[in-house]
Amino acid sequence: MKKLNAAQIIGGLPRLLPMIMSYAASSGSLLIANAAQLVTFAILARSFGAVEFGVFVSVTAVTSIAVHLCGLGASECLVRRVARDHAMYPVMMGHNLILTLTSGVVLVLLGIAILPFWMKLSPDPVENVIAILLILITNVILVRIILLTEQIFIGHSQFAAANRSVVGFAFARTAAAALACLVFGVTSLVDWAIWQFTAHVLVLIAYMWSLRKLGRPQYRIVREEIRLGILFATPFIFRAIRQNVDLLMLGIMANPEVVGSYGVVRRIVDSSYLSIDAMNRLVYPGLARLSVDGIHNAIGRTKKILLAALGIGIGSALAIFIIAPFLPILFGSEYVSLVSFCRILSGTVVFVAIWSVAVDALGAAGYHGPRAAILNTANALGAGLIAWATWVAPPLGTFISIYVIEIAIMIAAWLVLLRLARNSRIAAQERSFTT
Repeated sequence: MKKLNAAQIIGGLPRLLPMIMSYAASSGSLLIANAAQLVTFAILARSFGAVEFGVFVSVTAVTSIAVHLCGLGASECLVRRVARDHAMYPVMMGHNLILTLTSGVVLVLLGIAILPFWMKLSPDPVENVIAILLILITNVILVRIILLTEQIFIGHSQFAAANRSVVGFAFARTAAAALACLVFGVTSLVDWAIWQFTAHVLVLIAYMWSLRKLGRPQYRIVREEIRLGILFATPFIFRAIRQNVDLLMLGIMANPEVVGSYGVVRRIVDSSYLSIDAMNRLVYPGLARLSVDGIHNAIGRTKKILLAALGIGIGSALAIFIIAPFLPILFGSEYVSLVSFCRILSGTVVFVAIWSVAVDALGAAGYHGPRAAILNTANALGAGLIAWATWVAPPLGTFISIYVIEIAIMIAAWLVLLRLARNSRIAAQERSFTT
């Protein structure tokens, strides 16, 4: 194997600079958006008070699941199909709008039929229904359509525009919360529902205007994409369930300090995944183009991406491990378990980085069935494993079960990817012999 000397490595740096800058912009936009979201929640929490904010969190939890159902996962084809052929954008956009609006209306109707009996935002029944309706429309339909903007720009490889859409949306929500709560003194979820709805409508208008040059949607259903979209969406639902069962069980089995420390650590570790997501969103269109004639054509690029992801994952894990002793300064000395919990869970970032590369390669190649089978099975069984392990030995059982799940996903994802790549390569060779 040919070795590279220092001069060759330095000479190759200019070619890597655009990729490095793109990754920095991508990860930076996600981190800024995440920080803005934290500021928004802080403003609302201080303005609403504990009781009202608790209701807000409950409603948000419900709509965060519903928003993954809205559109039936059709947004993925805006990246995969459009990245391969930009001329497909009008059809894919029309396909998305039809499925988003249709499924969104169904979800909103189901929500408005159920939630008013469960959640009371106002003692006035009519006002309560109207507030819940506005929240459902905003957090399910409007959010899903607004998020399409990022996917559309990524599909067209316009990453700077995609980054601006992410940051702009986050800042718009923060500005709305600051204006409503800090300037106009909004202290109730009923009043916030109006402000939130208005802010999202304005963002939607601005974002749809920014897409006007890409072409008008062609409203028709692409039938073969419905099944792929559903398979793409289901892992997010199962993952949301798995990500909440540990907190639920710890709340039953452990003391408040353990639950609080674990909740803070989970937020920090989840935020560290943004650096991995930032890279994956950059390479996804390229993998989609390479795999159009078979996933084996993208396996070489995927292995190179794996090395980068491994470096990012190890770096993120080390950063969490190093900053752990300083966290009580920010969150308070009463969180005595915070440092140890943070260091124990920091290693999970590495395994997530490894399996996310394989999972994204499967998705980019259109193998949503195997992708969904891996993630759905792991998350469904993992939820049960975490619940049982936490019940038996909290919180040690929780930590062990999390590592078992992430390692199992890593092994399964790469075994499936390599097997499909081998089968694809054999099939391509057989076709070349017969022609």
